[in-house]
Amino acid sequence: MEKNIKIAVIGLGYVGLPLARLFATKYAVVGFDINKSRIESLNSGIDTTLEIDSTTLQKVLVDNVDTEIGLYCTSSLDDIAKCNYFIITVPTPVDKNNRPDLTPLYKSSESVGKVLKKDDIVIYESTVYPGVTEEQCVPVLEKISGFKFNKDFFVGYSPERINPGDKEHTVEKILKVTSGSTPEIGLKVDSLYKSVIVAGTHLAPSIKVAEAAKVIENSQRDINIAFVNELAKIFNLMNIDTQEVLKAAGTKWNFLPFKPGLVGGHCIGVDPYYLAQRAQEFGYHPEIILAGRRLNDSMGEYVASQIVKLMIKKGVSVNGAHLLMLGITFKENCPDVRNTKIVDVVKALKEYGIVVTIFDPLASVEEVKKEYKLDTKNSLPAEKFDAIVLGVAHNEFLKLNFSELRKESSLLYDVKGVLGSLADNRL
Repeated sequence: MEKNIKIAVIGLGYVGLPLARLFATKYAVVGFDINKSRIESLNSGIDTTLEIDSTTLQKVLVDNVDTEIGLYCTSSLDDIAKCNYFIITVPTPVDKNNRPDLTPLYKSSESVGKVLKKDDIVIYESTVYPGVTEEQCVPVLEKISGFKFNKDFFVGYSPERINPGDKEHTVEKILKVTSGSTPEIGLKVDSLYKSVIVAGTHLAPSIKVAEAAKVIENSQRDINIAFVNELAKIFNLMNIDTQEVLKAAGTKWNFLPFKPGLVGGHCIGVDPYYLAQRAQEFGYHPEIILAGRRLNDSMGEYVASQIVKLMIKKGVSVNGAHLLMLGITFKENCPDVRNTKIVDVVKALKEYGIVVTIFDPLASVEEVKKEYKLDTKNSLPAEKFDAIVLGVAHNEFLKLNFSELRKESSLLYDVKGVLGSLADNRL
């Protein structure tokens, strides 16, 4: 590795913070985020995303931006001016029409462009469609910095593979795909990551190949989940337990173990739209990718309809019934509520006249209110309900005594298929 490496990580969320923490064990790292309250929390040793525990975080935190090894967190752009590697880890969402929104990438590229120096390397980790790095981000860097691409500065792309809430498959244990704007830069980017990624790296031949590899990873998962979601709908009509079917089919060595469920979050529920958008720009309409998205996006209403049917069968009066929704985050043991499909279930249930109480000990009450205009509770309500729905399989929920929450004829519905015989029904 070259000497005097100083890394700036732009965006300290679910992706950026674990990466910055890891690099800070060997290098001088400046973590930059425009959210000042986020910076204050991190400097206090608190990660509200729960990706890094306080002890681990405090081991790498430093209070001097010029320290040789460690993580300095800041919201001041001046503090990253001395860095020579800039790693951008901002989110890439879609708008209300499911079109890619590259605004965070543009703005972060502008910020880096203001402090860019000759021979600096800018590495993008955000999920994009093939071509974004060189065709969308590089022009911004050139315009703001006044430098020439691949002459004065260089870029790389190394797609993030963070799995939020997963304490086993952490960033250093996940093989990293790398790439660079020239063969020499590719080797430099690869060497940088290889120095901290225990699982190793794979150097792709071009940035576009690396971008494409990332966007199909989650598109593939989305299509497979859509398939088992469709199976769940079919087998439900036949009165066959989908989970038992999958268990039986899973005895074959090459059967893929996907399960039905709600597909939300900022990866699987978003990335296919990026690939579809790019395909359409080339005149190709992606049939399977968009069909998978449509089916998975329809699951919220489907789950709600199944819950209502089962309530009626149990003799529960639907209009005015009190229902407890367990979980609002997009996945288990994670506080992230971005693009959670639980809200689709809640919306549909409310349209039936059901009074829904949402309990999630991990979700931010303020964030849920701001994003979805829904009220949530962080503590378990002291009452009995006409129906209980396990929407998210947080560990805490699996320990609940459901008999204390249920009325005599109430329904316990298991969206995640983890409660076994405890539940009256499951997806």
